[in-house]
Amino acid sequence: MAANYSHAQRFTLKGNVYDSSKIYPLEAVTVLTSAGKGTLTNSEGHYEIEVSLKDSIWFSYLNKPTVKYPVAMIKDFTQFDLSLRVNIQVLKEVKVAPRNYKLDSIRNRIEYEKIFNFHRPNISSLTTIGPTGAGIDINELIRVFQFRKNRNMEKFQNRLEEQERDKFVEHRFNKALVRRLTQLDGEALDSFMLIYRPTFEFTAASSDYDFQTYIKVSFEKFRRARLYRVPARRQTN
Repeated sequence: MAANYSHAQRFTLKGNVYDSSKIYPLEAVTVLTSAGKGTLTNSEGHYEIEVSLKDSIWFSYLNKPTVKYPVAMIKDFTQFDLSLRVNIQVLKEVKVAPRNYKLDSIRNRIEYEKIFNFHRPNISSLTTIGPTGAGIDINELIRVFQFRKNRNMEKFQNRLEEQERDKFVEHRFNKALVRRLTQLDGEALDSFMLIYRPTFEFTAASSDYDFQTYIKVSFEKFRRARLYRVPARRQTN
């Protein structure tokens, strides 16, 4: 054993996961420990996870788990690399400018800045402090009585915010990610995306690990539902 750790002490195990060629890193590989910890590899195939010497660790990709590796038998805790039996198809490079969600969101906020920043007039906005002391902001006072305009502005603001939330969900819950984790395609993929589309609240609050776990658990439900679907009865004369 390369390091002097007590069994109770917890420390970080690091490494990289590659395909069967040991050349191409694998993204979104689930890394789990017997203590219940979990994480995912990043775009470079790298992972870091907290363990103790009592733990075992294993990896899962496309719902295919590896054997469990006792942490106490790992020689180098800073570089525990692994090669999975997965072949990465290498295609000729095609340069495509992908949509940038963050950039689109910023542009949208700039374009509709007045709408996003809109608020109904209140006591604090009516009061202004100038060289001669406190006074009433005439423009804000006029806005108080623009009831129809205020209602329309609020509706537009709510609609823009709802669209922004929808785009955020679509940014995280995208077909490329779901296809990679489930191997679904075509109509089955479309159905899954519709049935298991997560809420904005969950999408915004969940970590990458929790979010991808949700997709995998949902896929198992989806698969079982399709597998055990009762066929329609044939009509008899």
